Amino acid sequence: MGNRYFEVLERASSFLEKQGKEGYSILFVFLERKGWTKTHWLLHMKEEVLPEDEQQIAEDLKKLVANYPPQYLLGYSGFYGQRFLVNEHTLIPRPETEELVERCLKENLNEHLTVVDVGTGTGVIGISLKLARPNWQVTAVDISKEALKIAQKNAKRLAVDMHFKNGNGLQPMNDTKIDILISNPPYISNDEWHLMDESVRIFEPKTALFAENDGLAIYQQLAKEAKKILKPNGKIYLEIGFQQGQAVKQLFQQTFPQKQVEVAQDLSGNDRMVIVSSKKEEG
Repeated sequence: MGNRYFEVLERASSFLEKQGKEGYSILFVFLERKGWTKTHWLLHMKEEVLPEDEQQIAEDLKKLVANYPPQYLLGYSGFYGQRFLVNEHTLIPRPETEELVERCLKENLNEHLTVVDVGTGTGVIGISLKLARPNWQVTAVDISKEALKIAQKNAKRLAVDMHFKNGNGLQPMNDTKIDILISNPPYISNDEWHLMDESVRIFEPKTALFAENDGLAIYQQLAKEAKKILKPNGKIYLEIGFQQGQAVKQLFQQTFPQKQVEVAQDLSGNDRMVIVSSKKEEG
């Protein structure tokens, strides 16, 4: 009898761990490719592995050992209950960004609001907001034409009707007044390069990761641009690097002295968001 599924995957997994990689990733990729749930796995794991499956596992293993992200291997990633196409032109969506979406939805109802998602990448933020708040008019902006192609494909697959604009920051909005600016911009400083996982450093797009001025350049740009087009009661939701809370807060507080600016933590307890909102009522 030939190799069985669980034997092949167990070997692949322990090989990855010996190389200091995440052992589970090969099983994750295999199950996703097969469309198998954990139940399917339990039913089939002792069957003899098909030659084409064994070949696919070997190919995937080679790439995982070279730090190639599982999401790029599969061509998609999960985010806020949906599946989004990803490729090397787009960042892989992170769970912390789901928390930014959650916060924005919790604080804003389904009324007619004009919302802009800057640096949309795969489109996850703008599309997730539009799915949950169909009355919002959502525009997604990205400087990368390749990223926008993926975002537009994702919107089409999820039957979402929204606008996409290619350009830098809020400039493509011209003078359209907006209710909400939301953004997960590039915010990693060049000094933090060595802190990044190798898979991120090698494979994810640099323009979506790094920013000048200690990672603050895009926030400085957005603060300046938002001042011109944010409505008086408008709000801003930003994802930030875990060391940037005070710097970004200060920047937006100076730009919007009348508004409340708050640094919020992610589920791991790291500073992860800066929220600019209308001043709370006194008393």
